[in-house]
Amino acid sequence: MTHMLVTRPEPDGQSTLARLQALEISAQATPVMVRKTLDVSLPPPDGFTAMVLTSTNAIRSLEERGVLGNYLQLPVFAVGDRTAREAEAVGFKRVSSAAGALQDLVNAMAIARLPGPVFHPTGRYSAGDLAQAVAPLGIMVATARIYDMVAVDSLPPEIMASLKDGSITAVLCYSRRTAEIFAQLTQDLEAAQRKRLAMLCLSEAVAEPLLENHFIRISLADRPDEDAMMALALAVAREQTGP
Repeated sequence: MTHMLVTRPEPDGQSTLARLQALEISAQATPVMVRKTLDVSLPPPDGFTAMVLTSTNAIRSLEERGVLGNYLQLPVFAVGDRTAREAEAVGFKRVSSAAGALQDLVNAMAIARLPGPVFHPTGRYSAGDLAQAVAPLGIMVATARIYDMVAVDSLPPEIMASLKDGSITAVLCYSRRTAEIFAQLTQDLEAAQRKRLAMLCLSEAVAEPLLENHFIRISLADRPDEDAMMALALAVAREQTGP
């Protein structure tokens, strides 16, 4: 019997859970991180040619700060389709999606030939350094780390019990930091328990901390997006359930 664990922060965890349930995959959501909006100084929108969004959490934190409206006139370069859709939903009018990872975003910015600096609201921990990546293009990036993803102290006892007895058969990990935290929180798992647990990862970078911590049943999404993760989850569920 397949039963999957979603480790994403809320509200994304509930969104993924709903999609799994629509595919008739048994699952539950237990976030390993909680978003905290930070009270850092933010630059005025004047002078920026665009805003770059590498996470929907940046949009949510700008909303919580009550300053999102100040930036709605800026064109948006979003790392993926989901971030682009959320940007449009909150009122941005000129939104383009790189439909991929950081390098795809850099390529999109290169093609656009931006004439001036860009604003990049992001988290305290970032998977890549956008400013460094676009420096060869002559693009200046004003980075504001406006939120932090705080790791939980522990997994609920019932989740640890289900991981140990095999009731949870697969875990979905969407970010490298999520994978790192999950590995840290599950140090009490025995080698045999780690080996039988299927780990579904958004990318190779997400999988690396899990491999380092001896999780060996690693499956990668074909693309770094939610649709590909759902396709992967369905394939793993069919494999675990059998014909």
